[in-house]
Amino acid sequence: MAIENRYEFLFLFDCENGNPNGDPDAGNAPRIDPEDMRGLVSDVALKRRVRNYVQMARANRMPNAIFVEHATALNYQIARAHEETGGIPTVKGATKDKAKLARQWLCQNFYDIRTFGAVLATGPNAGQVRGPVQFAFARSIHPVLPMDISITRMATADDKLPKDSSAEKYKEWEAAQPEDALRTMGRKNLIPYGLYAAKGFISANLAQDTGFSDDDLALFWEALANMYDHDRSASKGFMSCRGLYVFKHVGTDSNPEQRKRQAMLGCAPAHKLLDIGRTPEEGKVIEIWLKKQLKTESPRRFDDYEVNAHADRLPAGVELWTWDAERGALAKQ
Repeated sequence: MAIENRYEFLFLFDCENGNPNGDPDAGNAPRIDPEDMRGLVSDVALKRRVRNYVQMARANRMPNAIFVEHATALNYQIARAHEETGGIPTVKGATKDKAKLARQWLCQNFYDIRTFGAVLATGPNAGQVRGPVQFAFARSIHPVLPMDISITRMATADDKLPKDSSAEKYKEWEAAQPEDALRTMGRKNLIPYGLYAAKGFISANLAQDTGFSDDDLALFWEALANMYDHDRSASKGFMSCRGLYVFKHVGTDSNPEQRKRQAMLGCAPAHKLLDIGRTPEEGKVIEIWLKKQLKTESPRRFDDYEVNAHADRLPAGVELWTWDAERGALAKQ
C-alpha cells in the first residue's frame, strides 16, 4: 500500500575539508550563494547519493532497481517496459493505454521512479511520473570559504603520442624525458567546514500514483542516514549525516475518514515546521546556533553548533520523529 501521511523533513549534514557539490560552470568550485557566501548543494546531488545507497543496499534488483544509473541509456529500460507489457509501440508512438501499462511496470520495478519520478518520454513513450519525494537545495547554516589549492601530481599523462601507440612507444617516450617533465601540477577545490540543512517534502497524494509504500519510505530514511558513509572520495573530504528531523502529519479529527484526509493533505504549512530558529526568542521547532563559547563566526566542526528540537512547539496533528543511529530507525519525540 502507498503511504497515507504527508511528511516534511530537515536533513542536516556537514562537510569537512572537501567539496560537497562542485559547480561545473565554475571550474568545479563548491557551489555558493554569491550574495551571502553560504554554501549550496543541489537537489539532484542529494538524490544521486540516495540512488547510490539503494543500488548498493538492494543489489540493484527489482522491485528496488535504480532507473537513473551511472553511464546507462534510459531508453533501454523504457523499451523493456513496453516489451514486458505488450510490445514496442509503432513509429507513431505508444497509445495511451500502452504508455500507462509501461509506466506502471516501471514504477513497480524501479525505486527511484516510485520515489523521485522520471521523464519517460525520451524514447518509446511511457509518459511522465511526478515523484512524491522532493528536495530543495541544501544551504549552509553559516557562510563557507571556497578554497582553490595547488597539488603536485607525481606522474603525467601529457605524452603527446598518438592514441594508438604501443606500450613500448610509451616506455621509450618516458625514458627520453627529464624527471621534472614527468610531474604536473593540479588543483583541488574545497571548503574547510560547512554544516548544511536540506529541506524535503513527501506527498501522500502523489505516492498513491507511483505506489511509494511504507517500506520504500523506511528505505529512504535509511539511505539519508547512511549514504555519506558509502560515498567516500578524496574530493568529498569528510561528509556525515548530522541529523534527520521528520514531521509526520497524522490529523486531529475524531472521525477516522476525516482524520485520514487530514493526514494526507497535512495539518500545517511546511514553513511552520522547517524554518530554522537562530535565536531562542524565535520559538521555532528546530533551532541551530553557534555555542556561546565559540568566539569566532567561522565554525570548524559540528560540535561548534547547538541543535535543539522542540516537540512541544508542534502544531496540532503533526508528530516529530528523529533518526536513532543505534536502532537504525526513526524514533518519535
